[in-house]
Amino acid sequence: MGKKTVTIRDIAREAGVSPGTVSRAINNSPLVNPETRQRIIQVVKAFDYVPHRAAQRLSTGKTLTIAVIVPFFTTPSVTERLNGVVSTLAKTQYDLLIHNIEKPEQRANCFRTTPRRDRVDGVLVISISPTDEEVPLLAEADVPIVLIDAQHPDLKRLHQITVDDVAGGQAVTEYLIALGHTRIGFIGDPSDNPFNFTSSRDRASGYRRALTTAGIPYCPEYYAENPHGRREARESARKMLTLPERPTAIFAASDVQAVGVLEAARELGLRVPQDLSVVGYDDVEIAEILGLTTMRQMLFDSGQRGAELLLKTLENPETQPVHEVLPTELVIRDTTGPPPR
Repeated sequence: MGKKTVTIRDIAREAGVSPGTVSRAINNSPLVNPETRQRIIQVVKAFDYVPHRAAQRLSTGKTLTIAVIVPFFTTPSVTERLNGVVSTLAKTQYDLLIHNIEKPEQRANCFRTTPRRDRVDGVLVISISPTDEEVPLLAEADVPIVLIDAQHPDLKRLHQITVDDVAGGQAVTEYLIALGHTRIGFIGDPSDNPFNFTSSRDRASGYRRALTTAGIPYCPEYYAENPHGRREARESARKMLTLPERPTAIFAASDVQAVGVLEAARELGLRVPQDLSVVGYDDVEIAEILGLTTMRQMLFDSGQRGAELLLKTLENPETQPVHEVLPTELVIRDTTGPPPR
């Protein structure tokens, strides 16, 4: 004969409580005192009981699903933020539904249809700052939403976990200036883009602010915007590095783009850092492997923190909105030094 299926009533009978109390304990309800919850959990483990997902959804009135809206989720920085989300939700009952956005129309559709109570219990938005037109869609949603590496001044009621990329870009440029560089290039993403990505634009603003503060004239030939990618950055770097008076340092808006700069330098026979200093941004795994100087941001931590805030709000809808600006840290490795004499 096959093994008898254990039901929630069996657990309740053994623990000496009602089936409703078992359900609340399994779903981490604060209405169950710690001693009772512990007793129930011990019985659950002893019986090797696995809650039926459909029954859980019916009993709690929840979908037990959290949606994550991310752009180009194979991008290293986005992947690392997503890892932080996954690590947090893995400890809970929630399933994770990932919406990968690679086209503007996908973005519009996601913001319009995803934040609905009949579909998900909550939404995490990673690295896509809402436009003015999209603000009402999120502000009026009937599920909690947390913005990670994204923000909008009119969404004060939403949790927002951000990084001050203007300050980060300024700090990178000031570091290069302190080394003695005055011919400093910048390679980033298009400022005007259909996804409203803001990080590269903000880092470029910090770059220009540092030049102005130091009295160094901005040189348009030392500035390039291209679609995000290693190859595109390599081509931009080649153009800069073959100028009659080339830059002695290049600040790339991401580590991926910095790799393209390093490739261009190698192809042109330039030594790093003796002939050219290179700085990236993010501090993803490849940066450590290549010994790349970069601005580290708390990628994993931001995803983790965003997921924690969403879970807290699901537990207590009256949770006050949190707007956190996570710190950055300049990590100096092997790709920067004084300019050549």
